[in-house]
Amino acid sequence: MPDTGYSIYLGLDPGLGTSGYGILCFSAGSIELLDGGIIKSSANDPLPARLDELYRGILEVFDKYRPVAMGLENIYAHYKHPATAIKMAHARGVFCLAAVQKQVRLVSLPSTRIKKLVTGNGRASKEQVSGMVRHLLGLTVEIKPDDVSDALAIAIAAYESEKYDRQYKRLCRKDN
Repeated sequence: MPDTGYSIYLGLDPGLGTSGYGILCFSAGSIELLDGGIIKSSANDPLPARLDELYRGILEVFDKYRPVAMGLENIYAHYKHPATAIKMAHARGVFCLAAVQKQVRLVSLPSTRIKKLVTGNGRASKEQVSGMVRHLLGLTVEIKPDDVSDALAIAIAAYESEKYDRQYKRLCRKDN
């Protein structure tokens, strides 16, 4: 990644009905909140139309902010609710396709790593993650809906994950 002095990261909390997104700008050790919101699809529409709504919505976000990377949480399927994972996978697939088409790096992370990178605890509660996101962004008000707070946490984790990966590669080169 070329050093432009700043990097814009998109965090995305995918869902078939509501997907949260968060746009952050990282520069010289600081984080600036650029935007956060939701992309919705209508539950009354057939699946292809819903996926098209999500696709068009994320393309607008890509075109407006031009992120260098998009963070996504890995799919987790609970054996009691497999349909939820399948619905999320449809949305996630659309977002991955859009990222590839816009040449945006994809950073896919398990939820425990996101929590660890944001709070220092891979088992942190939603409230702890949301509180740390507010703290890191200097916000005094609660971030609503939760989809947006989750997306902002994912953006932070994606940036931190790539930063640690770059540092690790530098250390490995020095050892050789």
